[in-house]
Amino acid sequence: MAEKTDLLYSAYIIDGVPQALSPADMLDGCTAEPPIRPDGDFGTLADEHRDPAPDRFPFSESDIARYAALLPVAKRIVPIPFAGAYTAGKVAQALIDAIWCSGHFRLGDLTIKADWRWNSREVSSAAAFYSSVEEACAYIDALGLRLSRYNLTSGTPAVSFKAANVEGEPMDQDDDLIFEDTTRTVNPRISRRRKCPGELQASAQDWLIYIPFDTCEYRLGGSSLAQAVGASPSVPADVADADYFTDCYEVVRELVEDGIVKAGATVGEGGLMTALRNMSRQGTGADVCIRDICKAAGNELPVRVLFAEVPGVVIQIADIDYDYVDAELLLQDVVFYPIGHPTPGKPDVVLSEKTDIPDILETLLNTKEGED
Repeated sequence: MAEKTDLLYSAYIIDGVPQALSPADMLDGCTAEPPIRPDGDFGTLADEHRDPAPDRFPFSESDIARYAALLPVAKRIVPIPFAGAYTAGKVAQALIDAIWCSGHFRLGDLTIKADWRWNSREVSSAAAFYSSVEEACAYIDALGLRLSRYNLTSGTPAVSFKAANVEGEPMDQDDDLIFEDTTRTVNPRISRRRKCPGELQASAQDWLIYIPFDTCEYRLGGSSLAQAVGASPSVPADVADADYFTDCYEVVRELVEDGIVKAGATVGEGGLMTALRNMSRQGTGADVCIRDICKAAGNELPVRVLFAEVPGVVIQIADIDYDYVDAELLLQDVVFYPIGHPTPGKPDVVLSEKTDIPDILETLLNTKEGED
């Protein structure tokens, strides 16, 4: 008779190594009110990780427009070899999606609802689920947050997260949610209504600012682009810097709440290019330059900067507010990039060689000491 096993409650042996905790143990450890466990012995699941093929797909800079047209893909598939990194990125994206909401709250006022759909029919599926749960719990714990609840159903592997208030209520209610937590924000309020639009506003003098919320490298492993073109590059974007995420979140949230942000979008699945294209759906596009991002990332390839799924935001601010935003971000040691301007009446995202700010900086840097 086959031993009864369960993805949540079974003990695990992965790559020949017994794991100290089950997925349920890890999830219960970061859940505010863990569910009651079912009775029974769920045995042991033995599995192994599947390493990605060393596929060196020849991503071409000349094909960026074609890559952009492929995304977002109709149905995102969990990249099994990168399940852990992918899941941490999904947690970050869910929290950033909440940053645009109306109300008065901080990152610490949120909890997270987690849903997994998974099966263990193929070799490495169970190991991937374990990695997914492990990375989610580690990242959520590092952020100082808690799960309000978690759920697992059977089916094709998928994972989703949703920000909630500290009492576990989803942030999609019709009315503002008001709750008390003296250790966080006094009388925080959260509404599903956006404080700012997600589409670019028709003002050519405004600035578009890109702010990555993690310090990880721009890599395409497990990305939407890799899936769309059938590539399997072997290095994913490793989302793990929770302290830096918190710093970025708090300063951007204040800018949103104060009405400084005229439009904003989450950089998540599909990367920076997909976020910009999503902002350009209402007739106003963007003229952007990513040269400084590439340079700051060690002369990284533009295709990686545009499509790597490093969590972050793109915000539109008025030119008159640029100095204020610059000061606020620098004060919090948050790295940001002025990447360009909206283009009213031209709904495309156009990649340019330079923006105004780099030109000014180049002039200053190239001025010899002692010259007027």
